[in-house]
Amino acid sequence: MKKLLAVLLALTVTGGLAHAQSWPSRNVRVIVPFAPGSTPDSVGRIVAERFQAKFGTPFVVENKPGASGNTGTDAVAKAETDGTTIGLSIVGPLVLNKLLFQSLPYDPATDLAPITIVASQPSILVVSNNLGVKTFADFAALLKRDAAKLNFGSIGYGSLSHLAMAAIAMKSNAHPEHIPYAGSPNVVTALTRNDVQMAVLPAAAVVEQAKAGMLTMLAVTSPKRSALLPELPTLRENGIEGVEADAWIGLIAPAKLSPAIQDKIRDTVAEIAADPAIREKLALLYMEPVANSTEAFRAVMKEELDRWEPVIRTNNIRISQ
Repeated sequence: MKKLLAVLLALTVTGGLAHAQSWPSRNVRVIVPFAPGSTPDSVGRIVAERFQAKFGTPFVVENKPGASGNTGTDAVAKAETDGTTIGLSIVGPLVLNKLLFQSLPYDPATDLAPITIVASQPSILVVSNNLGVKTFADFAALLKRDAAKLNFGSIGYGSLSHLAMAAIAMKSNAHPEHIPYAGSPNVVTALTRNDVQMAVLPAAAVVEQAKAGMLTMLAVTSPKRSALLPELPTLRENGIEGVEADAWIGLIAPAKLSPAIQDKIRDTVAEIAADPAIREKLALLYMEPVANSTEAFRAVMKEELDRWEPVIRTNNIRISQ
């Protein structure tokens, strides 16, 4: 019996390796759960282009926006497990939406294989120039003094942008009003008009506008200073602990995709991340390559869950769908 089990195990491993060696044997869909032109879409197209160049097989980006990223992420979860569908997703559909929605059509923990985080960019606390503040200390003093007169914008109710600013307000014992918008460009416009006075937004959405003098950047929400924005202090440096809101993009697959194929995909992402040309392309988006292990990816997801669950619970943030 033991010999039979050993033979079956050997055949399974051999079959999996053979499958991986022949992958991809046909076109691969790269599902992005957000609209064309979004940051996940831009990263998805960089990845798809490089995979296609390496393997000589078409990797076709397919945008499936909807339900705060749940629609496209669910499409990956329910796809065939033959390696013809992979996807890119972010903290919302992979972590936050489990806390925000009454139910999800997929379980991120059991229906998806988190292969690797491809890249990450810091979020930045920005304020309207009308506030007249240049440092976080000045901002914190104003927030404590006049929070009832202030409001903040976000890229959507329950978004990382919303939660990060809500967490900063909690730690400052302040209660500014939240005004959600359809996306980063709308929030930036609102900031320049002083319709909102503050926001936490992805770096790519605000750096150029800040350089043009349209708004003021105060701090990054990453645990350490960004190599791409070294002049900006972290929130931690300013006494705000635990508000870490890096906007990462992870490569995912259906949970039952062969581990050998997952390894092949992960190794390819690591090759891509080491390419100076790719690093330069990502830098234009204020992103840095990550290419970590599945275990590290899962650890990041667990950290995000533990970090934002108290913020969501305390502020009673829910999406009724």
